[in-house]
Amino acid sequence: MKKSFFTFLFFAVGLHFAIAQTELFEDQLYELPAVIFTKIETATEYESSYELKIKQPLDHSDASKGYFYQRAFLSHKGYDRPTVIITQGYTRTQNRIGELADYLDANQIDVEHRYFGESMPDSLDYNYLNLKQATADLHHIRQVFGQIYDGKWVSTGISKGGATTIYYRYYYPEDVDVSVPYVAPINREVEDQRLYTFLESVGSEDCREKIRAFQERVLSNRDEILPLLKFYSLGAKVSFTYHTFEEAFEYTVLEYPFSFWQYGQDCSAIPDEKASTEDMLEYLLSVSDISFFGDKQVEQYGSHYYQSAQEMGYYGYETSKFEGLLVALPNDENPQATFVPNKMEVNFDGQLLKDANEWLEKGVDRMVYINGAIDTWSATAVPQSDKGDSEWFFMDGKHHGTARIKNMTASEKERFKAAMEKWLSIEIDD
Repeated sequence: MKKSFFTFLFFAVGLHFAIAQTELFEDQLYELPAVIFTKIETATEYESSYELKIKQPLDHSDASKGYFYQRAFLSHKGYDRPTVIITQGYTRTQNRIGELADYLDANQIDVEHRYFGESMPDSLDYNYLNLKQATADLHHIRQVFGQIYDGKWVSTGISKGGATTIYYRYYYPEDVDVSVPYVAPINREVEDQRLYTFLESVGSEDCREKIRAFQERVLSNRDEILPLLKFYSLGAKVSFTYHTFEEAFEYTVLEYPFSFWQYGQDCSAIPDEKASTEDMLEYLLSVSDISFFGDKQVEQYGSHYYQSAQEMGYYGYETSKFEGLLVALPNDENPQATFVPNKMEVNFDGQLLKDANEWLEKGVDRMVYINGAIDTWSATAVPQSDKGDSEWFFMDGKHHGTARIKNMTASEKERFKAAMEKWLSIEIDD
């Protein structure tokens, strides 16, 4: 009986302390300028979690241009822990603890990118959608929440979010102690030729030949495939007004090798010449889905395409090898994979790519670049260098979705751990 009483008392005191700590933390949130917060389900092993709406200037150099509210998610671990800021490249709809915050036992602030999701201004003036403004958003958040967290800060992101991590460090080199971009492409030009070189050399020659032969068979059998594909699109409720249906079909076939290597597909699964039309189409859609070129996804990623066409660069599709097999797309040029909103005219400005690449080539300290060796995007990863105190990981056999800390080899994990402990002055219990 006494044991039960003391157990209850211990639990009650602990609960009261936890509530008091949360109330104290929320009092601090109330004091932050122009931050709206809503308590949400607490992430596992965290003290409390919140959805944030952070007031941001549309133009950080001229507040009179207006403002918008940027969505972010905060998970509070403790004042004595590092803070990880996730630099999303797209929409973030829910709170999710990333592996780096989990690995470091850190607080986490997960920031939706401007012009995505709910982080939208009333008027979509694309003149203010650029990396200078997007990283200024992150800098503002860092300043505001630095009033609560005065310890070590780490920035991280995946893919386009990883590129944002790099550009954030470029514009604000003193904001964070360590940057960890995952599978992050940094182009050198609007259409980076290194991607084509990669696709012509990755894997075995036999596998690359299988990929090309499959593309040719699909294009050669368009009369049988297109009716089936149209029924699939109707069932999936995919509409095509940005592209014609046949353009979308041809884009789907041209995209196939890029997606194949990006997500590490199996060469042995490629249908051979004996495969039925239905089997060929089912396989194609499992790797490169035509819905990616449908109106909904083109609209959903419109801001991304604008950024790519305006300053980040992207990739195109080589068509010369399919001469006579393409009907809707030109055979004599590489069509771009940037499908900007309303097909607006966008002039590419390569100055940022030039400046950022020159900065990277000189060497940057306390960066950890994590890439998958068979990921197509590794072609435009930051090249390994002995300049600067940084670490590179090109993980064998890993792709865009598997190049992660949890999948590192034992020696890679040791090297990663040693770097993080040195730069953050902490001990990591993994």
